Amino acid sequence: MEGKRLPREADHREPGNKGLDPGFRVRAAVESRIAEEKLLEPGDTIVVAVSGGPDSVALLHLLYGMSGSRNWRLIVAHVNHRFRGEESDREAAFVASFAERLGLPCESAFIDVPAYIEETALNSQVAARRKRYEFLFETARKYGASKIALAHHADDQAETILMRILRGTGPGGLTGIPERRAEKKVELVRPMLRIYKKEVISYCDFLGLAYCRDSSNDSRKYFRNRIRLDAMPYLRQYNDQLPESLNRLGEIMTAENDYMDREADRVYASVVKDEAGAASLDRGDFVHLHVALQRRVIKLILNYLAFQEENVDYARLEAIRTVIVQDSPSNLTWPIDGRIALIREYERICFRSETSARSGDAAFLHQVDLQQPFLPIPEAGVTFGFKAEERDGVGGADIPAAACPDEAWFDLDALRMPLSVRNRQAGDRLDVFGLNGTKKVKDILMDAKIPPSRRDRLPLLMDAEGRVLWIPGVRRSRHALVGPGTVRWLHIRIEPPVTEGNGLGE
Repeated sequence: MEGKRLPREADHREPGNKGLDPGFRVRAAVESRIAEEKLLEPGDTIVVAVSGGPDSVALLHLLYGMSGSRNWRLIVAHVNHRFRGEESDREAAFVASFAERLGLPCESAFIDVPAYIEETALNSQVAARRKRYEFLFETARKYGASKIALAHHADDQAETILMRILRGTGPGGLTGIPERRAEKKVELVRPMLRIYKKEVISYCDFLGLAYCRDSSNDSRKYFRNRIRLDAMPYLRQYNDQLPESLNRLGEIMTAENDYMDREADRVYASVVKDEAGAASLDRGDFVHLHVALQRRVIKLILNYLAFQEENVDYARLEAIRTVIVQDSPSNLTWPIDGRIALIREYERICFRSETSARSGDAAFLHQVDLQQPFLPIPEAGVTFGFKAEERDGVGGADIPAAACPDEAWFDLDALRMPLSVRNRQAGDRLDVFGLNGTKKVKDILMDAKIPPSRRDRLPLLMDAEGRVLWIPGVRRSRHALVGPGTVRWLHIRIEPPVTEGNGLGE
């Protein structure tokens, strides 16, 4: 970097020639964008990522020129990835010298990315990006910075959108690089995202700003380089305004994607019930959504369950959506990955983590003591209430003609005591009231469309001979029926009622 140190409020306009001055045009455009979008606020502490190339040199110079009146505190951050040997070392020295000439603190990291690649098996660009951002966030924490400024420009944006189109992407991918993004309590901002590379070069050349040239930018082994060096020039034969067209597409999709995200958040709040390690919804609510919202709601659910976003490709997303909207099968458990499963139980859809999916499976057995009016069944989330009554022949209570599903009456003298309450077991059968013979409890629950995940939590009332007397909310047996000859009867009620929506019947 040559030349004397620039004043903090440098103004590079030439009188009478403002329209031709690249320095003035670029600074005015960046300044305007920062103000319009509030990318940076007065008093901000800002980490500026500087590689030493023309983009980051221009960014640092621009922010430095604006910092005086805005009371910004700038910190220069540079990462030497150790990819290019002496060339990388020269860039690090250049950035440190540039920062010193501006009187700014400079934090430099020397990271052996090749060794990190060997350790993690990541590709070189992903590995370099990960280590670079780790360092930038670390620097922001060290200085208490609220912003990290990055030098991505409009050509970077156009290349990114084209890359995503070629790889296959949805509306979210067409938004390109975000102008701002919050992460780890810091905001990443890109003030030059609407400035094209040729304008950046003109800015540096006009002001005599030296910069480094990265020789790896000429290597076609990197996908982005092939897009920039080959694909973009070739496609410009058909549209000489291709970068501008791609950037317009990005701006349009950013606005529309933002609208759809907000709509998806609203729908999610109205139809999805978040639980510990699970999220559930009514299939009818989901099926009536537009397909675009269906996909976004699924993404939000997976995000809530900490599913890795990069694993949510179109094929997987469509497979999940199809399982929900198709009419059959009405009951299934479908593993999305090794950690999360989709459970469909009739009209209830649940996304559940492996840990929570296994909860509630423990067997339970509780003895009934009729001296106690209530028996809590915590495994089922209900309480049994017992009340014994007796006909006195004068003014005793009347035996009800019929019972609701959540209560039952039994002839107390016909019961085989003691009674107990337990979960179902293999081979359980019920002498169904109103039918001849017995029926498997499993089949009764299937006929009643009790979701499979709740069947093992349903409490069964048993007598001393091991017979099932009552499945609350479902069916009762024909044993110990009350009738004209009944003198004493036992009234049993479930609280809260199974049919009102709790751990059993929701």
